[in-house]
Amino acid sequence: MYLKRDTIKKMYEHALREYPDECCGIITGDGRRQTVHLCRNIQNRLHAEDPVRYPRDARTAYVIDRGEFDGIISSARKKGESIIAFYHSHTEHEAYFSEEDFAAQTVFGEPEFPDALHVVISVMNGKIHDMKCFRWDRDLQNFFVAEDCA
Repeated sequence: MYLKRDTIKKMYEHALREYPDECCGIITGDGRRQTVHLCRNIQNRLHAEDPVRYPRDARTAYVIDRGEFDGIISSARKKGESIIAFYHSHTEHEAYFSEEDFAAQTVFGEPEFPDALHVVISVMNGKIHDMKCFRWDRDLQNFFVAEDCA
């Protein structure tokens, strides 16, 4: 699956708008069309409510509200669309798939949506620095850099 130029542009705009906080979102579609769902990063709220459980703020972490997440997934399924990708930004850091990203995207060691891309956008000094896509490898039970996503 390739991300369309317009899809990437919308993700970049979202990452720049949320900077210096991390942005997050979901991309759905049906092969012809891709829809970028700009999700709200609730990490700051979680951190304020329980800093012991959520020690990081939105500058270094993200969480999509589960109700918002479920609504997007449900709507896509009703339309016969696939979950193409999940994305988030790293501010003042490279585009890499961190241990926290792995933990957030896997349930019992496997992703909930194993065929979806996982896109990380690096934003440094308020500018897009890099973007990398990651795919799940069922045999290795790990994510790897996907060179063919854009």
